[in-house]
Amino acid sequence: MIRSLALAGGIAGAVALSQFPEFSQQYLQRLSGAVNELRPIALAFDVSAQAAGLSRDEALARLEGSDFEETLRDTMAGRLARYDRLSRDYASLRDKDPLGRLAQVWRFSDPDLARRTWEEFRPAVPATADGLICAGIGYGAGWLSVMGLFAGLRRLFGRRRRAV
Repeated sequence: MIRSLALAGGIAGAVALSQFPEFSQQYLQRLSGAVNELRPIALAFDVSAQAAGLSRDEALARLEGSDFEETLRDTMAGRLARYDRLSRDYASLRDKDPLGRLAQVWRFSDPDLARRTWEEFRPAVPATADGLICAGIGYGAGWLSVMGLFAGLRRLFGRRRRAV
């Protein structure tokens, strides 16, 4: 029974992870679009700050006083921080193949991009070597997870032999 469940876990892992190459490609496309959308905002703010002889942080700090200025400051600080984070993620992922992106899965950290990518994503049969390798990794991870779970339960609730 445990082996059957481990096999099912392996198959579930294989099916799930085999979709990663295509999902990561679609996420990367959205990531590129988000960076391209935020770049002019960041550049315009930085140019304006430089023209006033200020750094980005100094310019943000000067946006205070009225509710409007503080709201603008918070909005700009959020957009600039997101631009910086997404730019770093994109620079790290853009030249990677799917397995290289899998090794940096923490770079898929933007919840809005991940949600929108997932909403439009349609699973497909993996027809590339990367998809098959990811399926194999997913199978191994699923199988090991189920076996590890049962091993832990066996240790926790297993029969204890009494010394005679």
